[in-house]
Amino acid sequence: MSRRRTCALVLSLLLLVLGGAGQARAIGYRYWSFWDLTGGKWTYATQGPSTARPSDGDVQGFRFAVSADSQDASKPRGHTDFASICAKTPAQAGHKRVALVIDSGTTADAPGGETPPAPRTVCARVPADATTAEALATVAKPLRYDTNALLCAIAGYPGTGCGDQVTTPHTPSPTTAKAKSTSTSEPTRHGPSLGLLAGVVAVAALGGAAVWRTRRRRP
Repeated sequence: MSRRRTCALVLSLLLLVLGGAGQARAIGYRYWSFWDLTGGKWTYATQGPSTARPSDGDVQGFRFAVSADSQDASKPRGHTDFASICAKTPAQAGHKRVALVIDSGTTADAPGGETPPAPRTVCARVPADATTAEALATVAKPLRYDTNALLCAIAGYPGTGCGDQVTTPHTPSPTTAKAKSTSTSEPTRHGPSLGLLAGVVAVAALGGAAVWRTRRRRP
C-alpha cells in the first residue's frame, strides 16, 4: 500500500469517527414526571404517587414532557402556592388538603395528533392517610396506568402510549442547561468525548504503523 493511499485511508477513518459523533442523538421518554414544591422550588419526587403520602398543606405537581432522566425533566410551569390553590377548600376533621399542579406540557412534547390541555391547579381534600395517587384520582379522572403501575394518563391525557421512548436530537431545557453550566461538581465539557478521542488516537496509530511498514519494505 502506498504512503498516499495509507494517509487517505487514515483520513477517511477519522472523518467517519468524527461524523458519527456529530450525529449522536439522545434517547428520552414521554411521560408524566412527579414533583414536590419545597421552599418555593420544584424538586423531583423521591417516591412515586402510589406510595407518597403528602401532609395537609403540601403542594405536588405533575408535568408531561419528553425527558432523558430526572436531571433533564421539565418542571411544572407557573408560580403557585398552597394558599392560592386551596383558598376555597376549608379544612375538615380527619382529612387533609393537597394542592396539585397538573401541567400537560407543550405541543412539541405531545404524542402525534394530540393537543395538551391547559395547565391547571386543583385542591384535593382526602382522608388523612391517602396517597398522592388517591388524591389525584379524586380531582383528575380518568387516570390510566400500565401493568407495572406506571401512571400513563391524567384526566385522559394522553389518550394512548405510556412512557414511550423518543429518539430526537437532544436540546437541554434552559433550566437544565443553566444548572449544568453553573455546577461546581461537574464542569460542562465541550467538544469530542473521551471515547471519541481514544478512537481517533487508535485510528491514527494504525495508520502510522501502516506507513512505517510500507517504508520498511522499500529497498
